[in-house]
Amino acid sequence: MNILFACHRVPFPPNRGGKIRPFHMLRHLAQRHSVVLVSLAESDSELRDSASLTELCADVAVEVVPRRVRWAQAWRALPTGTPSSVAYFRSARLHRQVQRLLASRTFDVVVVHCAFAAPYVRTVSCRTRLLDFGDLDSGKWFDYSRCRPLPLSLGYRLEAGKLRRFEQQWAARFDRCTVTTTGELQEYQSLGVAVDGTVIPNGVTASFFDVDPHPRLDSGVLAFLGRMDYFPNIDGVLHFVRHILPHVRAQVPNVQLRVIGANPTPRILDLARLPGITVTGSVPDVRPYLRDVAVSIAPLRIARGTQNKILESMAMGIPVVATPVAAKGVQATPGTHLLVAPDPGAFARHVIDLLRDPQQRETLSAAGRRQVAEAHDWTRSMTILDRVLDDVHSTERLPGG
Repeated sequence: MNILFACHRVPFPPNRGGKIRPFHMLRHLAQRHSVVLVSLAESDSELRDSASLTELCADVAVEVVPRRVRWAQAWRALPTGTPSSVAYFRSARLHRQVQRLLASRTFDVVVVHCAFAAPYVRTVSCRTRLLDFGDLDSGKWFDYSRCRPLPLSLGYRLEAGKLRRFEQQWAARFDRCTVTTTGELQEYQSLGVAVDGTVIPNGVTASFFDVDPHPRLDSGVLAFLGRMDYFPNIDGVLHFVRHILPHVRAQVPNVQLRVIGANPTPRILDLARLPGITVTGSVPDVRPYLRDVAVSIAPLRIARGTQNKILESMAMGIPVVATPVAAKGVQATPGTHLLVAPDPGAFARHVIDLLRDPQQRETLSAAGRRQVAEAHDWTRSMTILDRVLDDVHSTERLPGG
């Protein structure tokens, strides 16, 4: 089949960190089909790096929209009915690229990762259209509105309402929609659209991250992994440093914190001025920065879907301490595969216990690695993707459908 794959951001491989779900979808589809990728990039370096995807794809169309332009578009959308987060990903040049592709190619299937990329394929005529929401962003913005002070909370609630209508409208234009967890499926079903939804769990390539089978017996290093321009990650790290790390340091004075992730904001960069805290910024491969880590932390207070940071840490045999909202999208049992803490005091106690007890770390390390391999393998998730596409593509459409 000829597939047009649209994504709101260039899908990079696992060693680059960030959103790897679309990369695995793209790579898997390219093994069986002819795939053309259309996507946005935030910088010229991302655009250059996207050239490597021509090894997978029949064609690649990527356009750069600099951040200053994105934010200007988002601000202009505030008094309109268009969600600012949709305007943030708008590119007239990418629209023109898609039209040029359609002038010379036909497609059997359109696959869109993230609803923000859906407008780019609105004029594509094909038999099968699949929208992979991943997580429903309107739910995330509703979460933001509940944890931010006035007047920001009102702005987030307004954006959430706009996004909810946008998601409803675009979901109805597709033949099937997919999400990452059963919780996100319930959120999707609350949209009230007649299009079926299916869960395709996020995964991890366990063999890629399973590079050191030995637990870190004498390490005092904690790590947080994730993009550091993403508000839930920023909030989670700052919350940990302010309200949890001091309690840990009182009991384990030599503890260190390593914040690993691209595009750290000024507030995150400022943390590197504090003793024992390192902020790496973007790294070419996260694995070398995780090899000596004793405990991986996921102190998120806002979280949707599956946290890849947890899956990747478990795959490397690093014990994880997470909040309930961060852990809920992972198929793992608290106390067996990872530790879950509902408040700062419990979080600090779990971290302290793990730092002091190499045997407990070793037990969690082995259990977490096994669980990821069994429950979150990308091969299993991509089998579901194949089944969904085969099911939808083989279904005879009704006239006018």
